[in-house]
Amino acid sequence: MLCVRPVSHSDLTSIEKLMAQSELRSSTLPLDRDRLSEKIESSVNSFAGSIEEGRERFLFVLEDLATGEILGTSGIDACAGNGGPFYNYRSDELIHSSHTLNVFNKVPVLYLTHELTGKTLLCSFTLGAALRETPAFELLSRARFLFIRQFQERFNDRIIVEIQGVQDDKGQSPFWDSLGRHFFNMDFATADYYSSIKSKTFIAEMMPPHPIYVPLLTPAAREVMSKHHPGTESTCQMLAREGFSVSNYIDIFDGGPTLEARIKHISTIKNAKCKQIKKSDSGFGMKYLISNNRFSDFRCVIGQTTDGLGDIIRLHSKTAESLAVDDGDTVSFVAL
Repeated sequence: MLCVRPVSHSDLTSIEKLMAQSELRSSTLPLDRDRLSEKIESSVNSFAGSIEEGRERFLFVLEDLATGEILGTSGIDACAGNGGPFYNYRSDELIHSSHTLNVFNKVPVLYLTHELTGKTLLCSFTLGAALRETPAFELLSRARFLFIRQFQERFNDRIIVEIQGVQDDKGQSPFWDSLGRHFFNMDFATADYYSSIKSKTFIAEMMPPHPIYVPLLTPAAREVMSKHHPGTESTCQMLAREGFSVSNYIDIFDGGPTLEARIKHISTIKNAKCKQIKKSDSGFGMKYLISNNRFSDFRCVIGQTTDGLGDIIRLHSKTAESLAVDDGDTVSFVAL
């Protein structure tokens, strides 16, 4: 059985291996042992309740309970920026007109902004390509929504997700090459690496503060603005089903889209229920995402049950064991 649980220090080597094999980058999970260890430490402290409010960073892993293998990661930053500014470009328009020439033009522009600072950020999603079309994908991603539902007071009402942007066959970003590279003596891969082990702040502070006129970018850069990497298609489709939509913010590195939703509009959060359990030796019924209602010992699995009119559902004993719950304990559940 697969289980989503909080990361632990012992997961470090497994996550390194997972990241090295991933075709998609994650700026919040750097391929640097010291920085990755710091990320895990931050999550462990966040689940322990010893991190100050607004700086909590929760990292989960997907574990195969039969083998102990770590198959994926997903995370939540309670507040984007974690106490510092969280930079994006906001896409907007300027009006250029002349009554004398009878000209009226709407010109698309990009404004460097940190308006999304403090919003809750979904991040650090990593899963092997072979599992992306399996229930493991939904489990790893949507388990975070059950966690947010149970502890909403810890999170902002607006949830955002930065989606990786388009790169060419050589791993370069047309958006970066047309804009950011002019202000740094480094290619996209190098800048992206530094942002993962430091932060985006050092990039944003050196970018021009005035509006960027989109027509002055290369055609290749304009083409990929707010477009997602093909490898994130499953993620975008799942988030759309959950109620997320494309915002007018894009990433300052690769121009990838930022998706946004209100907590109350997220499907998993709206439709989840909470009931007591009674263990059973049978495992019939529909498949659900099922989580315990604990904070530091959060667990989420896929299990079968039948949801009736009463306040109790029956769970197979093995499912209950995976969730570390017993008769009379409450769980949250939602249709897979």
